[in-house]
Amino acid sequence: MNIILLFLAVAGGYLLGSIPTSVWAGKIFHGIDVREHGSGNAGATNVIRVLGWKTGIPVMIVDIGKGWLAASLPLIFNLAEKNTDMMISMQITTGMAAMIGHVYPVFAGFRGGKGVGTTFGVLLSLNPLLTLSCLGVFLAVLFISGYVSISSMSAGVAFPILLFTVFKTPSPVFRIFSIVVALALIITHRTNIKRLMKGEESKFIKRKKK
Repeated sequence: MNIILLFLAVAGGYLLGSIPTSVWAGKIFHGIDVREHGSGNAGATNVIRVLGWKTGIPVMIVDIGKGWLAASLPLIFNLAEKNTDMMISMQITTGMAAMIGHVYPVFAGFRGGKGVGTTFGVLLSLNPLLTLSCLGVFLAVLFISGYVSISSMSAGVAFPILLFTVFKTPSPVFRIFSIVVALALIITHRTNIKRLMKGEESKFIKRKKK
């Protein structure tokens, strides 16, 4: 194992995650800091809410892409044999670096988003089928509740449940990581939980009252 390449991969993962897509898109194309509007979150959902779909969708794609690329860096650098515990561990390490970078971006004063899109990209690189199943959970809960926050947390909790019961993996590191992801998504949504309890959370899907 090349320690220097591993360090570069981890640093690269963090820097990729630190790209503040929503902040830059807001400032470059609309002249505003999206963190000062809407929910105050530097994420794709808030961009869609404040700036519209034409800006929000590209932001979402880039956020997912940077997570996917960060978790793929060990494969690109050929740091270990593919599909081994060592490779999975390295992918998780660089992926987590990107997730941390998104939440605490060096390029945006360490004020980032909740990391849902970037986390999705990381998981997509690690296990596409499992990740798409969690996406199904997200969409189902979003359709029923209308809340992105509840949908994100539900998908996060579904990740370790599905991993342990359906998409069984022999990798203990991946199992631990799945639990960390679920807890991290709940922690980063703590302000949303407070707003939900007070009835102040904004719905992403609003149905017209009959």
